[in-house]
Amino acid sequence: MVYRLMISTLKQAKRLIVIVIGFTVLLIGVALIVLPGPAFLVIPLGLAILGTELLWARRLLKRMKEKAAEVTSRVSGMMR
Repeated sequence: MVYRLMISTLKQAKRLIVIVIGFTVLLIGVALIVLPGPAFLVIPLGLAILGTELLWARRLLKRMKEKAAEVTSRVSGMMR
């Protein structure tokens, strides 16, 4: 009984740490939109971290990847 409670508490603590780190990276990425820095790399990294625990972040990251692929294909089509 105590072992199960300890395992459950450790899983919750890991989840909380991952969420805090993910939101921190995401907020740094948002700040880098107006500050000099690679926001287009940091924001997806934060979403990827959050996506390990949160479904909405996983979906948003997938949508961002689809849009990036669309933009890439448009730009490569314009270059030809």
